[in-house]
Amino acid sequence: MLNSLLNFSLRRLLHLFLLLFAVSIATFVLVSLSPIDPIDAYVGAARRLSMTSEQRELIAQRWGLDKPMYIRFFLWLGQLIKGNWGESMTYNQSVADVIATRFGASLALMALAWLLSGIFGAILGIIAGAKENSVIDRAIRFYCFTLASSPTFWVGLLLLNVFAVQWQIAPICCAAPVGVLLKDVTNWERLQHLFLPALTLSLAGVANIALHTREKLIEIIHSNYALFAFAQGETKTGFIWHHGLRNIALPAITLQFASLSELFGGSVLAERVFGYPGLGDATTQAALKSDVPLLVGIVFFSAIFVFTGNSLADLSYQIIDPRIRIGNKKR
Repeated sequence: MLNSLLNFSLRRLLHLFLLLFAVSIATFVLVSLSPIDPIDAYVGAARRLSMTSEQRELIAQRWGLDKPMYIRFFLWLGQLIKGNWGESMTYNQSVADVIATRFGASLALMALAWLLSGIFGAILGIIAGAKENSVIDRAIRFYCFTLASSPTFWVGLLLLNVFAVQWQIAPICCAAPVGVLLKDVTNWERLQHLFLPALTLSLAGVANIALHTREKLIEIIHSNYALFAFAQGETKTGFIWHHGLRNIALPAITLQFASLSELFGGSVLAERVFGYPGLGDATTQAALKSDVPLLVGIVFFSAIFVFTGNSLADLSYQIIDPRIRIGNKKR
């Protein structure tokens, strides 16, 4: 078991290295070729008209924008190997500090949305699969198809209008009350500001997991060994509890960890709608201002985050299903 775990970790580290190298090249090239001028975005429209050519040259030298793209990439890569992620033009801070600060806020948002989508998606999928073609099953499928095809920002605006504007039971924006210092914010106030963005992110994930769980459970209920169990007097509830849950666990875990990339992408829109100061909001600002070091750093970090989630999913397979572990030993 220890040797297989070590081999799995080494293979994954090699894949991660190759992935990060490819992602860094693609991101750096695409952002550098963006039509947005980083100097104009940095100084703003008001100061751009009065800025002299000498001032533009000084800013370009300050950020290394006077060098060719391939030189800037290798300079950035050399600093990255030394542990320096560069400095953000947007926030005038190191990229590592910006990511660490913003990811702390986004982590709570994504973790809550991830748990909600996994728990409620599995529950709804099991109920729909057990009640195939019933009114409950049709209602759950209608809900899932509707939300799966709805844009994240539209769902966020709808929830914001209902809960914050009409019912006034949730705050309208931000991660803390306006005018309150961060150290004075209570856990209840944090949860209040976290509720609507997390709910927005979790709704689409609930739909995907519920639909796939339903299909897998129906396939298991119609299998031959299920027919044999029912012939021996096993109830449907007992069969699902003793046999069905283990069989639907693997696809559910696969979808749950694969949804990490969707959460990262959805958080960009959700955080903009709710004014939540997380990593998604920083990504938007970096893209709008052509902040190459920050945007490449965020993409770099998100690739590590998603890759780690997928690796944990692969590792959990061997714990849940012993057949996979035995198959790896034979190879």
